[in-house]
Formats: sequence, C-alpha cells, structure tokens
Amino acid sequence: MIDRELYTPGPAYGAQVRKEGLQDKDKWTLILVRELRQAPEKVWRALTDPEHLREWAPFDADGNLGAVGATVKLTWVGTKQVSETRVTRADAPRVLEYHDIRWELEAVGNGTRLMLWHSIDRRFISWGAAGWHICFDVLDRLLADEPIGRFAGAEAMHLGGWKRLTAEYAKQFGSETPN
Repeated sequence: MIDRELYTPGPAYGAQVRKEGLQDKDKWTLILVRELRQAPEKVWRALTDPEHLREWAPFDADGNLGAVGATVKLTWVGTKQVSETRVTRADAPRVLEYHDIRWELEAVGNGTRLMLWHSIDRRFISWGAAGWHICFDVLDRLLADEPIGRFAGAEAMHLGGWKRLTAEYAKQFGSETPN
C-alpha cells in the first residue's frame, strides 16, 4: 500500500449540480465525472462487489449491487445510518441505479468515463462533491493496484485539503460551505 500520509486531494474538477426539476427542493443532484484507466468491466466490479466497495466507497454493502431487484443494506462509514436499498437498474457494465445514486460507465479508449449522479441535501452538496472526489481518487488507485485505503466520513474531513476542496466546490456550485 502506498503511504496514506502522502495523499492530499487535488483541485475540484469534473463536477456540476442540477438544481431544477427535482421534486424535493432541498435536494440537488451532484454530477461527478472521472476518467479511469481501467476497462468498464473492472470498474463495474468495484461498483457492485461488497469487498471492492469496502476499499473505496463511503458505505459498506451487505450484498452485491449488480442485479436488478437485489435488496442491499448500505452502512455509511462513520455513522450508524443504514439504508436498505433496492437495485432498480443494472445493465452491466454500463448503468447502475439504486436509492438516490446512478452510475454510468462509458468505454473511452482502454479506460472508462465514470459518471455519478447523487441526490444530496443542498446544504451539504460541497461536502458530497468533496467526499466523492476523494473516493474516486482512492478508487482510481485501487484499480491501478496502488491502494491507499479508504478515506470516508470524518476521516476524509480531517484530510489536509478538505476545507480547500469543499470551498472550491461550493464556489463552483454557488452554494455555502457547511460549518
């Protein structure tokens, strides 16, 4: 494992929010895009397999998310919050939907363009963007066989660069940074 102490998130990029058309006006949709060096099939496994998710995602899953109709409990890191979710779409290795999360994978050369849509309370949208940004960094390194270990929840918020990253996303989105 590469030294975790050396990790600092880079600048905010690849994100936008949708504020219109949502039934719940207190939620915005975060859209985050990353280019990964691995094929969609490998990325799909990381998005659906509980053992892979435990290495990078902000939640643990008690089952595989790769099949429509699967009911899985998601436990968000650092909280006692457990959400039972049902997979509503699983078109491997292209589209995955469950709860308020949608993933799209697009083959680009030898790699994958990974797109995340996540409905988040608008007051915490910059935290959500920063958190997923860090998770995507960890995912990219995990898939490249250079794991640094998961940073999520309070641990991510204590990283050097967290405050800067959330402020950059808040500025991009025209939102406030939560206290």
